[in-house]
Amino acid sequence: MVDVERTLDEAGLTNPHVREYVAHWANITGAERIEVVSAADDARLIQEALDAGELLPAGEGRYYSRSYYKDTARAEERTIVATSNEADKGVYNNWKPAAEMKPKLVELMTGASAGKTMYVIPYLMSPKGSPVEKFAAGVELTDNRNVVLQMIRMARVGVEYINDLGDSFVKAVHVTGDLENLGQGTPDDKRYFVTVADERTILHFGSSYGGNALLGKIAHGLRQGSYDGWKNGFLVEQFMLLGITDKQTGKKYNICGGFPSASGKTNLAMTLAPDALGDRYYVEFYGDDIAWIWVGDDGKLYGMNPENGVFGVAKDTNEKTNPTAIDSIVPGTGAIFTNVAYNPKTQEVWWEGRGEKPTDLDGWEDWKGEVIADRAPEHADDPWAHPNSRFTTTLANVPNVAKDFEAPEGVEIHGIIFGGRTRDREPLIRAITDIAEGVYDGLTLGAEATAAADGLEGVLRYDPMSMRPFMSYSEADYAAHWLEVIGRATTKPIFAHVNWFQRGDDGRFLWPGYRENLRPLNWLMEFLNGEVEGVQTPVGVLPKREELNLEGLDEQCLADLDTLLTIDVPRWQQEMGFREKHLAQFDGLPEEIWEAHRRVAAALDNA
Repeated sequence: MVDVERTLDEAGLTNPHVREYVAHWANITGAERIEVVSAADDARLIQEALDAGELLPAGEGRYYSRSYYKDTARAEERTIVATSNEADKGVYNNWKPAAEMKPKLVELMTGASAGKTMYVIPYLMSPKGSPVEKFAAGVELTDNRNVVLQMIRMARVGVEYINDLGDSFVKAVHVTGDLENLGQGTPDDKRYFVTVADERTILHFGSSYGGNALLGKIAHGLRQGSYDGWKNGFLVEQFMLLGITDKQTGKKYNICGGFPSASGKTNLAMTLAPDALGDRYYVEFYGDDIAWIWVGDDGKLYGMNPENGVFGVAKDTNEKTNPTAIDSIVPGTGAIFTNVAYNPKTQEVWWEGRGEKPTDLDGWEDWKGEVIADRAPEHADDPWAHPNSRFTTTLANVPNVAKDFEAPEGVEIHGIIFGGRTRDREPLIRAITDIAEGVYDGLTLGAEATAAADGLEGVLRYDPMSMRPFMSYSEADYAAHWLEVIGRATTKPIFAHVNWFQRGDDGRFLWPGYRENLRPLNWLMEFLNGEVEGVQTPVGVLPKREELNLEGLDEQCLADLDTLLTIDVPRWQQEMGFREKHLAQFDGLPEEIWEAHRRVAAALDNA
């Protein structure tokens, strides 16, 4: 039997509550040995993973991994929020009683790590000394070395982060399981990814992939974090966070916001100023995926990215769409690529959207490890990389990471934006000055269903605040919590909705997007300051054409601006009916949200 106490002593892990937790789960999982890890162990663990064939070299100081081919993405249908109170059940959080789920997970995990090492990963999902530090600490136990390496890149890892925090830490247990015999996607599926939110315990069984296995990221950083925020007066959201400095005036603004999948969140978070405006504006990166937000003692709204790295989607990431990301995964960064195409002869990686596909197929293998040159003709055009392939890199590798990204006090939030993906109806940007209408807009955020699902072209798949897969309590309570937190701030942020994806009748995008997206955000901050007045519409304030900085935009874009800065009233009226049906799902929704809905609907009827 492994000597738990001696191992923890040697590692300097002194917190008695953590020691008790580790010993308890070592006994359940049956791990052969225990190892407490810190960020300082990275180089050694990388070499061990290379020696074991778990990682492959991808050039100097970069690494490549493959996950089991049925284990390549989050499994939302197997992801559960469990508590002891059925009132926590929402429409989207897949709630189950804790008394039902905990014994099930203990049974699955019993003896499941036999013969393996149980790695103890003490981590912090915030800078040390943050006002939310006691909610940000966790200890993940995992039997998977690749998970350790990814967590070292995504969180702050070491015993120094948890030794002084008593029992204020999240207990996060990950057991990989026998991946080839778990019945993924069948009625006998044995995978369970459970957050026991009211006990601050995370139990994940049956995966080695990303959000299913890196428990500090989504399970703690979003699901558990949002539950803790609800009970303790702060917000936890799937938001990007960036800073914009106007070098001409010296003013700096920080904007956070939520975007459903494939709506441009990471590209916006990592954006740079367009060439034509580069002399005036400097953009800083804080985070691309999660923001924790609270009201400071001074009445201002503050936020921070709890993560220490980026777990980015590789597909379509290139020098044009996201040059910052490309620069953050160059040789020597320690980046890990997962499920992209790989060439063991040259140690190169490639994915769809990276650039021209290699024409010399010698050595190239697809994301499953199959030789591309040996493909049958009918599979010649199959993707080389998995659509959800990833890269993992630390924030320190991001060239324009904010100098104060580690500031424990966070940064002031001046604007909160929501951005879906819609071909019509949504203008380039519309500012929202009323708090309830801003929250209402977030609750009705959505993106067009792909392939015109159900034949309803242009109908949105709603994704409230972009938190649909990460909700940990009821949507009605969630809306009320938003109103309470923002209402408590004496310095209010400005809300806005943005849309980079409006199309013309010929199907082309009307707005160039990417780095040009800084222009409407600059207008928003000028509107917040009273420097521009915009045009009032039933759904918010739109920029006047002359209020936008248009320097350097091409003639086609300038010609399309009239469409981008108008609203289609009949389409909006149709949309209001869909919104009403969507919101009606949420029993007990605050009356302020319904009042906001009625105000917007009435304004559209009178337009």
